[in-house]
Amino acid sequence: MSTAILTGLPVPGSPLEGDLRSLGFDVRTAPATASADELETLLRDLPAGERVAVVDHRFVGHVHALRLGLTDPRFPVAAVPGAVTAQAGARGELTRALRASATPAAGAPHALDAAEPSVPDRLAAALESTGTAVHRPELGTLVATVADDPQARNAARQAVAAVDDEAVRLRGAVKARDGFFTTYCVSPYSRHLARWSARRSLTPNQVTTASLLTALIAAGCAATGTRGGFVAAGLLLLLSFVLDCTDGQLARYSLQYSTLGAWLDATFDRAKEYAYYAGLALGAARGGDDVWALALGAMVLQTCRHVVDFSFNEANHDATGNTSPTAALSDRLDSVGWTVWLRRMIVLPIGERWALIAVLTALTTPRVTLVVLLVGCALAACYTTAGRVLRSLTRRATRTDRAARALDDLADNGPLGSAFAALRPRIALPAPALALAGGAAVLGAALLGSWGSPWVVVGAVAYVVLSGLALARPLKGALDWLVPPFFRVAEYGTVLVLAAKADVNGCLPAAFGLVAAVAYHHYDTVYRIKGGTGAPPRWLVRTIGGQEGRTLAVALAAAVLHDTDFTVALTALAVAVALVVLVESIRFWVTAHQRGAPAVHDEGEPA
Repeated sequence: MSTAILTGLPVPGSPLEGDLRSLGFDVRTAPATASADELETLLRDLPAGERVAVVDHRFVGHVHALRLGLTDPRFPVAAVPGAVTAQAGARGELTRALRASATPAAGAPHALDAAEPSVPDRLAAALESTGTAVHRPELGTLVATVADDPQARNAARQAVAAVDDEAVRLRGAVKARDGFFTTYCVSPYSRHLARWSARRSLTPNQVTTASLLTALIAAGCAATGTRGGFVAAGLLLLLSFVLDCTDGQLARYSLQYSTLGAWLDATFDRAKEYAYYAGLALGAARGGDDVWALALGAMVLQTCRHVVDFSFNEANHDATGNTSPTAALSDRLDSVGWTVWLRRMIVLPIGERWALIAVLTALTTPRVTLVVLLVGCALAACYTTAGRVLRSLTRRATRTDRAARALDDLADNGPLGSAFAALRPRIALPAPALALAGGAAVLGAALLGSWGSPWVVVGAVAYVVLSGLALARPLKGALDWLVPPFFRVAEYGTVLVLAAKADVNGCLPAAFGLVAAVAYHHYDTVYRIKGGTGAPPRWLVRTIGGQEGRTLAVALAAAVLHDTDFTVALTALAVAVALVVLVESIRFWVTAHQRGAPAVHDEGEPA
């Protein structure tokens, strides 16, 4: 339960008390002439673990304005005109602001004047003056004001009546930047489904889980290998996507944000898509067509695309410098309506991608579906990566130590690479060139060499050395964000090529499982960094070998083991990595949720 303290003179007929109770607040009224000491005592007597709001009796506004200002769990301190709130962890700052905002007066050194400005507004100003970040939500057409007299109060109430706050709330549930398919084919009705869910007390996590189960059933239908199964799979995949949109819209509609929810939403999206690829491969196998290499290739390509996104964004998260001409051109293009939608569709966001997969599954074969998907994602990857390279080259920016640490964590170097990085050699080549050279060495040996060739091991050893040297210096260069994607291509690509060359039943599915387990670890690293909780512990990275250690292990296994034994080795490695990573990841996110880690809501990949 949260508590709202009403200050100032009560206003007859005001619905404020009922509005606050409807938002889950226990309402208490401070004496109209309460001093700062009395108000501080009132605050101190409240349970320490709950949110507190201070609201002026004269507040007039929409309920949704109060909801946005006082109930969003992502912000420790927030305010709208006439109201301020602090979560449990920020109660101390609120108390100090109360002392600072008191107006000295004779005989009452901590008196609070009930006149303008209101007590909550003075508290918000005092908080900001001490450096505390006070979130002030964008209200748009919503009304939130302190009315001093009956005339002003009447005008404010008329302004409230003129705007339907439920319609505003429903529009606000839709992500600000969505893809064309989502905006025009899903959101017009999914937001109503979100409202329906909210009114039945469903949580975003429950809807997220329903989306996952629906996608897994879709994958099972695809695995039947029948035309009816493929049609059902396509329809269920679209339904899963509708639910995937609904969970985020429900979170925005009811402000039910949480660290655990953000993690579930992000990881389940990947699990759904990659499980569906596996379902297509199983269905094709029932018809005598082996498309496991295509399914694995699609997963590798999509994961590497995401790593490019994450690395670029982290490298420039807090960079300072001039805006690049490329970025300026992009902003100008975004001001023209049709180019906005064209550019969003070109990058094949999740909505367009899943719609394409669903339609092709229902109408064609798994091979056609995966080939078209690979071609489309490859073109999208070229477009987005080229644009980001141009932005980086034309922007004279200074990257921070935080960005360098994030890129180092995303690189996922293990003990072998770290040993070479610790040598700190003076090498003129930039980090991306070293990473690219190392990846080319191991991938080139895998592609050009015969099965069991020792040259693959030589290439892997060169990769270990060069991947370590690439991280010998902080990753603050213009293109250093390319290092993690180069590492992902090298590791995943080596597993794919060697499994394909083994040419035995079960090897590619085992490789699919290994890449899926490792990709989960890499996504988990990303979401921890984005959530502000830091990268996974070093012991975890060391235990699973780091990206260079796993690449070397796979290369050694391919060189010394028979092809069937290589399949067993890939399976064992996949199971070991999955167990270690999943157990630690689930433990971390569940305990983070239980200890009340700051709620986050990552808009993530455009739907």
